[in-house]
Amino acid sequence: MAFCTVGLDNQARYDNYRVYRLFLSTEKHLQIFQEIEKQRDSYAFFGHPKRVNQRLKVMVAAHKIPEISFILEKNNIEYEILIYNFQEKIDNELKSIKPANVNVNEFGWDHYYHLETIYAWLDQVAVQYKDVVKVINVGTSYNGLPLKGVKLSYKPNNPAVFVEGGIHGREWISPATASFILNQLLTSKKENIRFIAQNWDWFFFPVFNPDGYRYSFRKDRMWRKTRQPFGSCVGTDLNRNWDRHWNQIGASPDPCQFDYAGPRPFSEPEAEQFARFLSNNVKSSRIRTYLSLHSFSQLLLFPFSSTNEKVRNYNDLMAIGTKAVNALHSRYGTQFRAGSLYETIFPLSGCSMDWVYTKLNIPIVYTFELRGPINSTDMFLLPAEQIIPTGLETLGAIETILLEAKKLGYYGDVGNKGNGLSGIEVRQDNKSPFELGPV
Repeated sequence: MAFCTVGLDNQARYDNYRVYRLFLSTEKHLQIFQEIEKQRDSYAFFGHPKRVNQRLKVMVAAHKIPEISFILEKNNIEYEILIYNFQEKIDNELKSIKPANVNVNEFGWDHYYHLETIYAWLDQVAVQYKDVVKVINVGTSYNGLPLKGVKLSYKPNNPAVFVEGGIHGREWISPATASFILNQLLTSKKENIRFIAQNWDWFFFPVFNPDGYRYSFRKDRMWRKTRQPFGSCVGTDLNRNWDRHWNQIGASPDPCQFDYAGPRPFSEPEAEQFARFLSNNVKSSRIRTYLSLHSFSQLLLFPFSSTNEKVRNYNDLMAIGTKAVNALHSRYGTQFRAGSLYETIFPLSGCSMDWVYTKLNIPIVYTFELRGPINSTDMFLLPAEQIIPTGLETLGAIETILLEAKKLGYYGDVGNKGNGLSGIEVRQDNKSPFELGPV
């Protein structure tokens, strides 16, 4: 992450930082920015410079503007400036953030909320809907914060959906969308929403990375990683820390990089404890679907991420994903694209999606990259007025995923008389990479 100035309240500031979108059209262009990335100081890369004919976003500190301008002009590098003063965007976002001490009864989806308020709302929901909702504490983060979620269940023997939110701290639309969908499943009177609410069990963990999420509110709006220190640098990319082709591609061994994979698989207590919870509950809770919510790029992705090998139900996941993005588009016209992560964006390793698919044999696995588009000037600062539209269109896509997978037999006779256990079976000989204890 690039260095930035620090305000009087010890918050990182990005005054006059610019965001460039570059087109690296030659080998020379690629080498220039590979060297710049090694410096780290004053440049923040959104992605790595890896290939010729690549488009790449880079945030540049104010005092480096003359330098980057010279480099771009001298080498005839095509570029556009997406943002001229990144701090202005952060300042404009402040009005959409409710204070940490806000009354939980004011919780809604036209603002962003601190971690404490989200957790208080989950507790309130469990009290208000005590017959169908219970709070689950998986463990604690590196800084001792709860790894808190809820289970929603209207009747026994349902197949289950697991919703992962907020694995990257700065992606605020992810926890907001997760909580919005949970609320819709509890309160909507629409027949189609009531059907999926009552015929699947739901696990919601809106904030997988509570340390990073809280830090992005209190100290650095652009913080992505966890908060465990490694030498002079802090944090691991929690979506590179899972034991599936760990640190092989699309992840960094450098603790100062934004996609640092950690010193070993499951080095982060958050990843280790969520993996243990999933391993211990995948069969007993009949978890058949795993949905990970990220931002941004407007993509619906499925495994694999680290190899061009096709998953065994590739055709099904592609067909389901295509129908899901069409359903999403029908709501507000938002354009998504579906495909395997490896084929659709860039290879990466150590992500939660690939791990649950391969280690736990969960057959329906998708990652949403929510609004906005790849060339968005909002990036991770999606305006709060887009939370509800994002939630509604995402819910429509999720409904389609479940119903289409149901048609293909992944859940048995859901909504009829079956127990939801047919389809691809969970392996009985699954071996976890660590000792499993009680949840």
